[in-house]
Amino acid sequence: MNVHEGIEGLEQLPAGAVISIGNFDGLHLGHARILQTMMSLQHAMPGAHRALVTFEPHPLTILRPELAPPRLTPYPLKRRLLELAGVEHLVILPPSREVLGLTAEKFWEILRDRVRPSHIVEGSRFNFGKGRSGTIERLREWTSQSQVKLHVVEKVQVPLLNLHIVEVSSSLVRWLIAYGRVRDAAICLGRPYGLQGLVVRGFGRGREIDVPTANLDCKDQLIPTDGVYAGRCKLGGKVHPAAISIGTMPTFGEHQRQIEAHLLGFSGDLYDQVIEVELTDWIRDQVRFDGVQQLRDQLAVDFLDVRSRAKVDVIRPIAELAVT
Repeated sequence: MNVHEGIEGLEQLPAGAVISIGNFDGLHLGHARILQTMMSLQHAMPGAHRALVTFEPHPLTILRPELAPPRLTPYPLKRRLLELAGVEHLVILPPSREVLGLTAEKFWEILRDRVRPSHIVEGSRFNFGKGRSGTIERLREWTSQSQVKLHVVEKVQVPLLNLHIVEVSSSLVRWLIAYGRVRDAAICLGRPYGLQGLVVRGFGRGREIDVPTANLDCKDQLIPTDGVYAGRCKLGGKVHPAAISIGTMPTFGEHQRQIEAHLLGFSGDLYDQVIEVELTDWIRDQVRFDGVQQLRDQLAVDFLDVRSRAKVDVIRPIAELAVT
């Protein structure tokens, strides 16, 4: 995958490309439908390229930092997923004054006159330009007067575990994860939610009770509510079930919030490595135990639960959805 940066990089895209513009945070099923539509158009136009244009980081980190949403997919993970999905060109627009100051009209002129795509594929609630003044209706009007064809992809609807039908969006996925509903989030994402972070040194409590854990520093990524989760982690080509604890360690009187993953069947040193753990299910709340032995007894029960729930595959990965 070719990565381009800034407006200059946008203008370097091959003429006639099939493009889509958006944040693509989470790369959920709605994004997968956009990728599928782009793939279909590309197949009908031999020689055309697929290109995604995205901001990195989110524009609100500059405009209104207090309102900037926590990430669902850190940039390295987003890039890897897009590459697996077959995207050929990725354009990174920085949230600079130059870029954020472009009016919708000016941005459209750049697309029409300098980028010259053959097709633009967007969601039905797409906005662009300074102050988000460019709506899908305006884009439809402008493209109708040009050689560029616009394709509007409607929202994807899915049933959650409680059978409520919902429209998939990054905002919904954030809400579900924030409340620990990782199985419902996986339904919307098309894959389990993954936490990616650097393994750092913690308090060493797990090793003291013969349950070593990898302590993850996930920086600005969205962290689910406190609790114990079932999950899995792929290392060296092998998938390990993982018991993931998010929160403080009330049994030991600690108050610092941590993300700890115990990989069942793994033995080794992971310090200073970046790993990803997928959360497949909620197990239980964080509770304070009356002593270490009671904690050990509960962990034994948790690990049995984890082994069964870590195997759950919800929906095919986005890479498969995008290329089939």
